[in-house]
Amino acid sequence: MNEKLKMSMIKSGRAVYNALPVLAGVVLLVSLANALIPKSAYAVLFSKNVFLDSVIGSAVGSVLAGNPVTSYILGGELLKQGVSLIAVTSFIVAWVTVGVVQFPGESILLGRKFALLRNILSFAFSIIVGITTVFILGLI
Repeated sequence: MNEKLKMSMIKSGRAVYNALPVLAGVVLLVSLANALIPKSAYAVLFSKNVFLDSVIGSAVGSVLAGNPVTSYILGGELLKQGVSLIAVTSFIVAWVTVGVVQFPGESILLGRKFALLRNILSFAFSIIVGITTVFILGLI
C-alpha cells in the first residue's frame, strides 16, 4: 500500500511538472488579452437587445476568461457604463466557465473532445443563465 502511494505521488508530481509550461502560457495569454482591450470598449459592443446582448456578452467573456473575483468588479463597472444586466450576467458566467484562450492547454491536459464539448456547453449555458437570471429578477 505504501509503495502504491509513493508511485502515485511521483506520477502526480511529474504530471504537474509537465503541465506547468502549458499553464504558465495560458495565464500569460489571459493577462495579455485583458491588458490589450480597454474596459470602456465593452459598452460600445452592446445594443440593448436581450438575445444579442447575451450572445455578445458570452462571446466576449469566453475570449477574455478570468477569475470570479475580478469578474464581479468588472461586472459592476460595466453596469455603471450602461451595459445591460443580461449582457453582464452572460459575460460573467462565460468569463469564469468558458476559456477560448485556455482551450489549447485544456485540450492537452484533458483531451480535445472533452475540452471542446465543455466549452460549447458552457457557452450555451452562459447565454441561458444570463437571460434566465434577469428574467427571474423581473428586470427584462
